Amino acid sequence: MAFTNGCFDILHRGHIECLRKAKSSGDVLIVGLNSDLSVRKIKGEKRPILSQNDRAEILASLEMVDYVLIFNEQTPYKIIVSLVPDVLVKGGDYRKDKIVGKEIVESSGGQVIRVKQVPGRSTRNIVRKITSRYADT
Repeated sequence: MAFTNGCFDILHRGHIECLRKAKSSGDVLIVGLNSDLSVRKIKGEKRPILSQNDRAEILASLEMVDYVLIFNEQTPYKIIVSLVPDVLVKGGDYRKDKIVGKEIVESSGGQVIRVKQVPGRSTRNIVRKITSRYADT
């Protein structure tokens, strides 16, 4: 079983690449999704753009995603402790030693995989592009 997590606020190519890699790393892919409350704690009061229910529905509709679990904490630590996935997948912007749950997965014989980022693809960049493009309207 593979596990990844994130806010997945505005789904973009970087998210898709990470989800594909995660799915190819296990027979089942479980995605931990930060709740609206959790996203606000991490990203600030202006986020998320899309509600947790919308984000969960979008993720669940992707062929590579088997299950979506919404969590209120800032990290998916409790989910990882509960599931103990065989593979934990995160984006390449995370240093391996800072990945939440790394020690749990590795101590049970599992592996942690970092997926290379897609340059220029981020929710922050998308939001900036939209706000600058439509600032005068």
